[in-house]
Amino acid sequence: MKTIILPDELNLDSSLSMEVYDYESVQEISKQQIVLNKNTFSFLQEGTKEVFFGNSSYSINNSQFLLMKSGRCLMTEKLSNVKEYYRSVLFFFPNEAVLKFIRKFELNQADSKISYSTYSFSYDSFINRFVDSLLDISKLSKAIQKNILDSKFEEIMLYLIEFKGVGFLYSLINNSDDRNQKFIQTIESNQLNKLTIKELSFLCNMSVSTFKREFEKHFHSSPSKWFQEKRLEHSAFLLKDKMKRPSDIYEEIGYENLSNFIAAYKTKFGVTPKQHQVD
Repeated sequence: MKTIILPDELNLDSSLSMEVYDYESVQEISKQQIVLNKNTFSFLQEGTKEVFFGNSSYSINNSQFLLMKSGRCLMTEKLSNVKEYYRSVLFFFPNEAVLKFIRKFELNQADSKISYSTYSFSYDSFINRFVDSLLDISKLSKAIQKNILDSKFEEIMLYLIEFKGVGFLYSLINNSDDRNQKFIQTIESNQLNKLTIKELSFLCNMSVSTFKREFEKHFHSSPSKWFQEKRLEHSAFLLKDKMKRPSDIYEEIGYENLSNFIAAYKTKFGVTPKQHQVD
């Protein structure tokens, strides 16, 4: 699968540090490999979107929008059932803009040390007007766009920190150099997501062979065995605590059919899923 680099492959004006792109498509994509060279707001208008980063994942409809940190992700886009197309207004901005914003408004870092690569927000009337204004600005000359987008960036950030605090801002510019920590965080954050070894390797920026070596070094197990164990443990939670039926969860856990799930469950726990529920 070809990796898409954004915003480079949109053929936007490279002289602008901030860029707006009204993206529309009638083709669905599934877990497309994406490299974001800039931080990005994705103001979803039509369809649904799912993203997987090394430390976070989201699935949204057009009542929400995403803020995504520059880096590697897997992206799924599905068409609207009503209008039969996908549309998202993209607002790209560099780390330098975030640092400048933090200095200008003398913002202090939050106490929280948790850093994520993507955040989800809900639309309200202010955000709807903001997106409309971005679309209007994108039709102006490049010289005018450059000056106005600086102000629009401050506007949206000031509005979001009013309700969300400044933690997400520092997540955008937090670049941990601990390669091992990043690797472990990517695995643990995606342990219940049905990602292939190749997809996880992409998120870790590794070849498949390097990924497998690193995995066995840190987790003392093969990836397939480790993920199976974690998903079976999660299935026990769903069966026992959430009272789900085996037929409702086997696909979610990653099995193609119910009989394989039951056999694997019995091998691990010594009882079938139904027997476990009534114990």
